Amino acid sequence: MVNPAQAARWSIAPYFIVDDVVATANFYRDKLGFHYERFWGEPPAFCMVKRRGIVIMLSQFDKTGLMRPNSKAAPDGEAWDAYIWVENADALYEEFKSRRVKIARDLCDQPYGCRDFDVEDCNGYRLCFGQDIEG
Repeated sequence: MVNPAQAARWSIAPYFIVDDVVATANFYRDKLGFHYERFWGEPPAFCMVKRRGIVIMLSQFDKTGLMRPNSKAAPDGEAWDAYIWVENADALYEEFKSRRVKIARDLCDQPYGCRDFDVEDCNGYRLCFGQDIEG
């Protein structure tokens, strides 16, 4: 049996289709505090934005209008496009507010044991940032 503390850590990278990969990568950099190293393609068509181990893949196709945020299927805010666990949801919430990020749902404690909030990116993708409060 493998000791959980010694097991390799898994990770995941959501893949968001966007109409403008450069504008979206810059939004993630300037508003959400992510960074990126490069764009792929000429003209740019792909970028990976990163922050503290989180990677979100951004891809622009030749045809526009293909974005499919979950909010199109659940406009009442019941479906995120990504849930990101963080150490301090309160501090991140204040950081995003100071950067004038669109807060789609305010910070609150949830019955599922997390303290979290939602933001909406420049394409309508909804990201929830939360921390475990049950330990």
